[in-house]
Amino acid sequence: MPTVLVVEDETLIRDLVSEELSDAGFEVLQVGNASQAIAVLEARQDIHLLFTDIDMPGSMDGLKLAAAVRDRWPPVHIIITTGKARPMTIPANALFIPKPYLTRALVSAMRTFDNMR
Repeated sequence: MPTVLVVEDETLIRDLVSEELSDAGFEVLQVGNASQAIAVLEARQDIHLLFTDIDMPGSMDGLKLAAAVRDRWPPVHIIITTGKARPMTIPANALFIPKPYLTRALVSAMRTFDNMR
């Protein structure tokens, strides 16, 4: 079962997407900001995929988090989301899915990544 780290500062959105991903068969860990995400990644070796919102409070937004994950944990697949304009650049091999997204599209993208393992 692939492990997904969901990074979203909006509790309701984080809980909803985490529940839907869990129902789809993923093991889901969830945090509210980039600092917490880094701590989880440092503590665990089983994270397969990072799903992060761009706009978050704290010292690091989702794009900086994605870049840090690409540099430090290259095997981790990355999906980035935001309700604002598509970012000009995203890390290599990352995927962008705009908000609002359909959960089935997100699950499909995650399963594609999982099949690449």
